[in-house]
Amino acid sequence: MKTICIIPARSGSKGLKNKNLRKLNNKPLIYWPIKIAKSIKEIDLVVLSTDSKIMASYGRKFGAEVPFLRPKSISGDHATTEEVLQYTLKKTEENKNKKFDICVFLTCTDIFRDPSWIRKGIRILKNNNEIESCFAANSTTKNYWHKTRKGWERILLSMKRYSNRQTKKQIFREDTGLTCVTRSSLIRKGKRIGDKVELIINHNTETVIDIHTEYDLFLAEQTIKYYKKKNINKLKLLK
Repeated sequence: MKTICIIPARSGSKGLKNKNLRKLNNKPLIYWPIKIAKSIKEIDLVVLSTDSKIMASYGRKFGAEVPFLRPKSISGDHATTEEVLQYTLKKTEENKNKKFDICVFLTCTDIFRDPSWIRKGIRILKNNNEIESCFAANSTTKNYWHKTRKGWERILLSMKRYSNRQTKKQIFREDTGLTCVTRSSLIRKGKRIGDKVELIINHNTETVIDIHTEYDLFLAEQTIKYYKKKNINKLKLLK
């Protein structure tokens, strides 16, 4: 089974200008997902999907393939991740004249991933034909509300029962930017994840940091400094 990793990195960014080239731990953000993807032997091809010649040159420098530039029509603020993945997979398969069975999706702005999550996701899909997608997820015991025609309502009825977090039922936040491993057949249909899934659960607080502003970048930098200072072997990207 062949596995492709697609890393989107468009040029435009309003919240943090040129964010994918901003440095974290002395390397641009675009470096980190490429580094991890290249280190995983189960991944056969790492493709950077970008509309920028500058971004493409950085991607090639760090080891990704950039066989084409993404059209502007799916590179703006309103372009969906599903459109980007679908276009990139189909175009790459045409260029390479081969099909991929599994697609790994990583972002440049979600930094605090563990490479073992990606390996686990690939392994699960290879060993269990029933599973369509595996993705990183973080547990929480917080209550969530949404607004309906009736007014504000709890997302789940069980959230009406208040208790301490140690005994409360957990729910899980989908973090596909950290790790998402999906059957390529779904990506070709314009879907990111299927209905039959396996969650790769972590309890790492820093996974909430998704870099889109100066403050997000500051938080990421401080997190890295903290783990270095405390000598905590938690961030595999530091190696």
